[in-house]
Amino acid sequence: MTNQRLVLSVSQLNADVSQLLLQGFPALWIEGEISNLSRPSSGHLYFVLKDSQAQLRCALFRPKAFGLRIKPENGSKVLAYGRIGLYEPRGEYQFIVECMEAAGEGELQRRFEELKQRLAAAGLFAYEHKKALPRYPKCIGIITSPTGAAVQDILNVLQRRCPQILVLIYPVAVQGETAASQIVRALQQANRESLCEVLILARGGGSLEDLWAFNEAIVAEAIHASVIPVISGVGHEIDFTIADFVADVRAPTPSAAAELVSPDTEGLNKQVNTLKTQLQRCIQHTLALQTQQLHQLYQRLQRQHPLNNLQQKAQRLDELELRLQRALGLKLERMHLRLQILQQRLQWQNPEPQIQHLQAQLQQNHQLLLRLMEQKLTQQRQALGLQAARLQAYSPLATLDRGYALVLTQKQQVIKSVQQVKTGEFVQIRLQDGSLDCQVLATKLEV
Repeated sequence: MTNQRLVLSVSQLNADVSQLLLQGFPALWIEGEISNLSRPSSGHLYFVLKDSQAQLRCALFRPKAFGLRIKPENGSKVLAYGRIGLYEPRGEYQFIVECMEAAGEGELQRRFEELKQRLAAAGLFAYEHKKALPRYPKCIGIITSPTGAAVQDILNVLQRRCPQILVLIYPVAVQGETAASQIVRALQQANRESLCEVLILARGGGSLEDLWAFNEAIVAEAIHASVIPVISGVGHEIDFTIADFVADVRAPTPSAAAELVSPDTEGLNKQVNTLKTQLQRCIQHTLALQTQQLHQLYQRLQRQHPLNNLQQKAQRLDELELRLQRALGLKLERMHLRLQILQQRLQWQNPEPQIQHLQAQLQQNHQLLLRLMEQKLTQQRQALGLQAARLQAYSPLATLDRGYALVLTQKQQVIKSVQQVKTGEFVQIRLQDGSLDCQVLATKLEV
């Protein structure tokens, strides 16, 4: 018996192993530290996740890498979600990453959602508690880090839009263990002093952990308790904190918060100049209307003088007389022209020429009909002679002229077989010049 060997190529084996890995392992989370990070021009990311005892090659392809909330760096501890796979050309086992977040962020996110639900149930996010922002504030308070980029962005916007507004800065830490308590004290101090008409709570962007001071319950309660309206300008547009939901207004960035509370001086000046111009035009227009109205009243007074009225009536009478004469003349001209048109139409519709034309046409049609009838009769005679000759050729009587005879039953049916008659039955034999009445003495069937 010959042994059967199963021989696979390397590529076939790698393909089978790749399928087994994909089918045998579900999608899972892996925690580790990033190392050997590579960023080729294709936009894909290749790196190694490691811990103290092992390492794992990873690939994060461009569509998934584009939506990451964090920026992967060597040494970053992350949580990666994906599937086990095999890079078949090299036969290397790897982890295909679909999403990634900073290690520990999942627990922070859970705490964030729990606090958000609790505060929402307590009514801290309710719309009826939101206070309106002052339209033209004289003093603005800024609660932020005095050395951060956020305070510079806010001051730049306020200086550009409305430099006359007074600005008070309440310096606080915006990150770390003491940040939340400092923010609370600054809010309370601003409300005690009552110097500001609106407060901006600001910080630049960062991870969920960096922004956590603005997710503390004590900060949310202090914002809710503030009598002064609070604008939250924390992080970037995609970042949301508990402070955003409690604040009276949420701005996507610190700069946007500054724009919300500061009127545009240049725009206001343009608006004032526009209103001034409109007011001047309105006054000039009103004066012009009043002057015109006065002139009209003076003219009405002049027109209502009795002598002017009589003169106008006499002039009007002469005008109507002339119009009547012109109208009568035009009416006569139109009637004369219409009479000429009707006479011409009557000449065009005289029936005598039409009758002569129809009589000539009738005579032609009569001659044509006679010719056609004669041709038709000739054709019919020829066709009749042809049909008579054909009928004579196919007539059974012509067969009789050649010595044949027709045998008929008493019902004048042609007898074609001896089986149609019986012995002793009378039949008729038709010849060329007559017929014979005969009786059948015997029948004989020939096969």
